[in-house]
Amino acid sequence: MAALTDLTIAEAGAALEKGDFTARELTDAYLSAMETARGLNAYIEETPERAQAMADASDARRAGGKAEGPLDGIPLAIKDLFCTEGALSTAGSHILEGFRPTYESTVTQNLWDAGAVMLGKVNMDEFAMGSANITSHYGPTLNPWKASSGDNAGKDLVPGGSSGGSAAAVAARIAAGATGTDTGGSIRQPGAFCGIVGLKPTYGRCSRWGVIAFASSLDQAGPIARSVEDSAIMLGGMAGFDPKDSTSVDLPVPDYAAALTGDIRGLRVGVPAEYRMDGTPPEIEALWQQGVAWLRDAGAEIVDISMPHTKYALPAYYIVAPAEASSNLARYDGMRYGLRVEGEDLTDTYERTRAEGFGHEVQRRVMIGTYVLSAGYYDAYYLKAQRVRTRIADDFKAAWDSCDVILTPTTPSAAFALGEKQDDPIAMYLNDIFTVPASMAGLPAISVPAGLSADGLPLGLHLIAPAFGEEILLRAAHVLEGAAGFDAQP
Repeated sequence: MAALTDLTIAEAGAALEKGDFTARELTDAYLSAMETARGLNAYIEETPERAQAMADASDARRAGGKAEGPLDGIPLAIKDLFCTEGALSTAGSHILEGFRPTYESTVTQNLWDAGAVMLGKVNMDEFAMGSANITSHYGPTLNPWKASSGDNAGKDLVPGGSSGGSAAAVAARIAAGATGTDTGGSIRQPGAFCGIVGLKPTYGRCSRWGVIAFASSLDQAGPIARSVEDSAIMLGGMAGFDPKDSTSVDLPVPDYAAALTGDIRGLRVGVPAEYRMDGTPPEIEALWQQGVAWLRDAGAEIVDISMPHTKYALPAYYIVAPAEASSNLARYDGMRYGLRVEGEDLTDTYERTRAEGFGHEVQRRVMIGTYVLSAGYYDAYYLKAQRVRTRIADDFKAAWDSCDVILTPTTPSAAFALGEKQDDPIAMYLNDIFTVPASMAGLPAISVPAGLSADGLPLGLHLIAPAFGEEILLRAAHVLEGAAGFDAQP
């Protein structure tokens, strides 16, 4: 039998059900693997004792015939943006260093209620602000992949961000799956960079309660896993209505795994002309066309569509998101929790705490957000960006008249070298150019690994579906995954 850590969530769940091994044995295999992979800096805090206790409880339930479902006994990594009772929850920031909540986020509580096991908290860009997992107070996470040729051969690569720790942990087989959050692409982009599946659900499908906020109208929790089936299983455990979250939608949670029928005959797949960006590498365009061919061969109908406001999505996003961040991060002042740097008076304490506690990228976005919300600029920038956001959403609404899902690339390149774009914020922001439009419209989207670059690094294809269309999204992604047959590992 394959190593326990090589099994997918679906495979491990089936083996646990048959009694091939115990949840404790599976958890211990992951804990051992985590020790050997600490050089990746994927975990901020490991929780081995808690993991073993949760695994033992899972084995006891299974022995009593009371297993909770397909996630019972499955070891997961939790992005450090989710508050976990008694465990470090810092959002990758110095200003929350040492913070251990007395409560549990709704999403993680849902997972624990489903019997999942917590391996630890994984690294991330500070307050989820980044596309490379290089802004964390705890240092960068490394991508387990290496380029086989080209300028970056042998160099340390970024895993993408902000959920880079989650993606690196899943790709390196030191977690069966992981939670992530996606504001402008922070699940899908690291999924593509690390050769795994990243799913952003519809805004409101998963509760944001207990998830440390970046941009409240955009943030959405979702799963990072090794297969589309695993993503479906995890989303089923994470999703659900939460009265504690005013943006949570009161809809029943479907059986997402049951949607993976393998049949997309008659499905209309939209291909938007505006996603062909100047300077996109030929291998990205070629993979996109290969994805079109795979879906056509599976019986889908390919439809050319136009989304004229796509080019405005990224600039509008970088007004809306920093504006909301500047408001959300105002609460970190050194008075109630986290870091406190004493000053000469109250105002000086605020300033010293925030100057020392926030990293440069967070400071940059807070300053941008404060500027666009200030008197004289609110109308010129923030309100205009919100109007553009409405136009982007209208583009998608019009597209659904002629197609059921939309296919695009996930990223404009493969993973790049650590430090390569660190001094160029605009180049870093452009990593999200294909993923931001779906976020601005609050739509579900998924990245599926579909091929390798000329340098031997993973590339992803990106599907978008109508709001709460996760079932059709997963069905199409499952077929795309099967056609691609991506089985390369770091």
